[in-house]
Amino acid sequence: MKSLFATATLVALLLAPAYAGCLYPQAPTNIPDGSVATLAQMLAGEKAVKQYNTKMVSYLHCLQKQQDKEIARAALKLTKKQIAAMRSMDRKRHNAAVRQLMTVANEFNTEVEIYKKKHKHHK
Repeated sequence: MKSLFATATLVALLLAPAYAGCLYPQAPTNIPDGSVATLAQMLAGEKAVKQYNTKMVSYLHCLQKQQDKEIARAALKLTKKQIAAMRSMDRKRHNAAVRQLMTVANEFNTEVEIYKKKHKHHK
């Protein structure tokens, strides 16, 4: 247990400065309510979700670049187990970001469907 804690602590200390440059994007807070939103509001919501997606993809690329740099820089100091722990932490960070992105996209898509059903007869 102490070894795992020591490995996690070392990895965290090594990664803290590296990942500081990777800014986690703020999820949009203006997802429109499809049951009452106007077309303009829905389009603004779509734009916000697309911008969030772009920022999240950039964030994920940043994480990967930073991790690769840190592993290369510290490779002689780290054991295979420590490198595996770094990669595991990065996968967890990546997966959490993708889950958040999917949650936002699904929320918006649900509101789009509600909007479409409400305005179906207006075509």
